[in-house]
Amino acid sequence: MSKRQRVNEAASYLLHATPWKESSLIAQMFSRDYGIVSLVAKGAKRPYSALKPVLLNFQPLLLSWSGSNEVKTLTRAELAGLHPISGRALMSAWYMNELILRLLPKEDPHPNLFDQYRQALTQLAQGQLTAATILREFEWVLLQETGYGLDEAMPDFFDLEQEPVLRQRLRERIDYLLGRPLRTRTVLMELQEYGRG
Repeated sequence: MSKRQRVNEAASYLLHATPWKESSLIAQMFSRDYGIVSLVAKGAKRPYSALKPVLLNFQPLLLSWSGSNEVKTLTRAELAGLHPISGRALMSAWYMNELILRLLPKEDPHPNLFDQYRQALTQLAQGQLTAATILREFEWVLLQETGYGLDEAMPDFFDLEQEPVLRQRLRERIDYLLGRPLRTRTVLMELQEYGRG
């Protein structure tokens, strides 16, 4: 039997949430010090729940939870800032979430990747860098952190002439690890085709 865990104010982000029972959610959180953690947010779907306006994708959160099972119980959540992401930047943010969910094991902390994710969301919200630059750096750090990185020096992510080659190499590595296409990539391709029609 695993030891009961009590965590207070862990820096986290919501990656994905699914309905559970009538009024609750099961949330997959990416925490700096605990990795991906599954939490039940009891009553979060109720109209006047204190959790409802707080559990937002891509927003920095401070979360508290307890439990000894695979799914812990969320006891408190508060916003720790704001990343106003909209438009095309949302697809990039969803893409990063899907990569994290698909490539990281549960409860395996990766503080460097967490910091890179936070930086990428901030950059997407500010809109000063291209999404390609932000995503290539995130993909690079993700692969390095999980032990599947390219065996070479870190590239210049701002070199737009080299970006297509780097994108292809990173994508080949990611596709190999995943074994099947990412859902966000499929949706993006469908949207691009729709926009052309």
